[in-house]
Amino acid sequence: MTKNGLIIFWSISVLLFSCGNPNAKTTIDHQIVNEQAITKAQSELIFDHTKVFPNNTQLAFAFIKNGRVQFYGVEKRNDSILSVQNHQNAFEIGSITKVFTSTVLADLVLDHTVDLDDPINPFYDFAFHKNQKITFKTLANHTSGLPRMPSNFDFDIGNQDPFASYDSEKLRAYLTNDMELSFDNEGTYEYSNLGAGLLGYTLSKIEKKPLSQLFQERIFTKYDMPNSTIGSENVPTSLVQGQSPEGRPVQNWNLASLSGAGDIISTAEDLSQFVLAQFQADDEVLAMTRAATHALNEDSSVGLGWHIRKGPSDENWIWHNGGTGGYTSCLVMNTESKNAVIVLSNVSALGDLMIHIDQLCFGLMETL
Repeated sequence: MTKNGLIIFWSISVLLFSCGNPNAKTTIDHQIVNEQAITKAQSELIFDHTKVFPNNTQLAFAFIKNGRVQFYGVEKRNDSILSVQNHQNAFEIGSITKVFTSTVLADLVLDHTVDLDDPINPFYDFAFHKNQKITFKTLANHTSGLPRMPSNFDFDIGNQDPFASYDSEKLRAYLTNDMELSFDNEGTYEYSNLGAGLLGYTLSKIEKKPLSQLFQERIFTKYDMPNSTIGSENVPTSLVQGQSPEGRPVQNWNLASLSGAGDIISTAEDLSQFVLAQFQADDEVLAMTRAATHALNEDSSVGLGWHIRKGPSDENWIWHNGGTGGYTSCLVMNTESKNAVIVLSNVSALGDLMIHIDQLCFGLMETL
């Protein structure tokens, strides 16, 4: 069946196009593939992982190979998977925000405002529980001993914006009355949304500016990311609607005092600019975030915000993923080959299907 010149399959199928030569197409397993856009292997990966998502799911891709960027997008409509141009559309990126929070930290370190090994305690006008000390570095690399979430946070799965009420007063109550660190003398890795949120909150206190303003001044403006922001009401471009695991529209999240853990909204195009900047050897701030600060095992480690793992050819893949109630994202890059893949989606992180985004991102990285 045709409509407006496009072939549409009224079953689970995928149409893959690009803005290149419209005549350079071949058909592979019911998929239209533009040879200038994606390969057969990439086409099959996208189809295999996208067919399980509910209708109205969108995925925005950025493929970066040898430092050259190519965008791609798909949307599932009426049980068909169609190509769309959505690289300038905005998605919540969830925990990829942690990389940006750590980038602000690195910038302040190079400005000699703080040192990585400094404790954050002196920047507060109250004592932490049992006078326990936490450093900037351990917040950025998840070795502070803080739990994933504070003990006085109650995640209500029925609340579409569960973090919104976790304000600075609740954070203070946790730090003064409930905080318990669970690490040995050398520190152990324990992924912590609380830790990254506390880092962002502390940096905001130090600079006496909202974290959103720090992101804007120190990252978004510097790296030409005009459509990146915090707060759905501030998005300057089209915001893709977040969805529940069943495909119903959901509210956007507001992480309140823990904003540094996952509040950024961005686009595939903006994130590609951030990745391209990572390939510039003279950017000391970004290089600092990528330097390993804690080994997890012989094949993986943690930088500041970033996770690092060995790729198939023993090269370093630097990555982070993210998820909120209405979105899932993943970013993987190799700064030596200047290859990267970015996947943004409105697949809810609260359902089992979200694992397909990570699998798809790493699978696509292997095709570059």
